[in-house]
Amino acid sequence: MNKHHDIKNIQFDGDVFEITVDGTTRKFELQQISPLLHQASEAEREIFEVSPSGYGIHWPLLDEDISIDALLGIVSAPARNRKTA
Repeated sequence: MNKHHDIKNIQFDGDVFEITVDGTTRKFELQQISPLLHQASEAEREIFEVSPSGYGIHWPLLDEDISIDALLGIVSAPARNRKTA
């Protein structure tokens, strides 16, 4: 399985979400990326799963998912429609 992103060091500092992705540490205001995480308790925030491919993060207690591409502002090309005969 190819790793989409190398995700390390996920933590919260008040209303700030800090993550190290692909060797670069970035900080995001929770209100901007996820109102649900912003309102969550510390205990709810601390229980998460990183997808094996590094594509995203899931908080099972909140049923919240964040795509790393979306977090970093990476836009992927849409899939091309196939023509059928």
